[in-house]
Amino acid sequence: MKIALGPLQYYWPRETVFDFYDGMAGAPLDIVYLGETVCSRRHELRLAYWLALAERLAGAGKQVVLSTQVLIESGADLNALRRIADNGRFLVEANDMGAVGYMEGRPFVAGPHLNMYNNPSLKLMADAGAVRWVVPFEMPAQGLAAMRAGFSAGLETEVFAYGRMPLAFSARCLTARQQNLPKDDCRFSCIAHPDGMLMQTQEGQPFLVLNGIQTQAAQVCNLVEELDAMRVLGVGVVRLSPQAAHMGELTALFRAAIAGEIGGREAHERMAPLMPGGSCNGFWHGKPGMERHAA
Repeated sequence: MKIALGPLQYYWPRETVFDFYDGMAGAPLDIVYLGETVCSRRHELRLAYWLALAERLAGAGKQVVLSTQVLIESGADLNALRRIADNGRFLVEANDMGAVGYMEGRPFVAGPHLNMYNNPSLKLMADAGAVRWVVPFEMPAQGLAAMRAGFSAGLETEVFAYGRMPLAFSARCLTARQQNLPKDDCRFSCIAHPDGMLMQTQEGQPFLVLNGIQTQAAQVCNLVEELDAMRVLGVGVVRLSPQAAHMGELTALFRAAIAGEIGGREAHERMAPLMPGGSCNGFWHGKPGMERHAA
């Protein structure tokens, strides 16, 4: 089973991003996804910088995949999509149907935002050129088993196994709104929140995380105890989503659990103090996503 580092969801200063991926070059990762998937206004890294990072990571033995933006809103966004699709060097993760269409039969990864919940949709991706698909965040193990039994066509399966799950994208920037700023003059408010802005209920309980135009769950999805079940289902890749601190340690714990050096329960217990929020795995068990259930 391979480990993938998903695309960076947050807005970090350029040097912070460079330092982070320099550290990840030596981490026990097989695949690294790069690129801005959330908001086109984030300008710290342009495509040229992402490509430079991609070359560094490829030189360190990682398979590099360039991820496209989830919500395409303008001609400039479309042009950025085209430049990524035509990079000619690295595999592309398509995160909207426009990206799928633009790949024109070239190999690509079908991202989790394409909402593939049945066999016909999976076959559509395979016919379009997909070589790997990322399971939707809320799909339970039972649903994955049904899809795997009905159609595979050699597609590699990847599951989001660690990180705060994206729940929604909006044309409005929620982080800017919280600061009483319009989206067009957001002053890049989200750069002040390296793991997103936590929102709480009136009772003081963690509820949601605002990340620019993206809304995330406050709880952190952690499926390290479900690795054996994933193997049975034919999952070939587990995806970890970047966070501001302890990413190397978390990756090493996942690798140790995959190798059987430590058990899933022990790995989860050792991860707990390294996580920016409480743990959840409800979606995997067909329950509300914020819940946690025994493996």
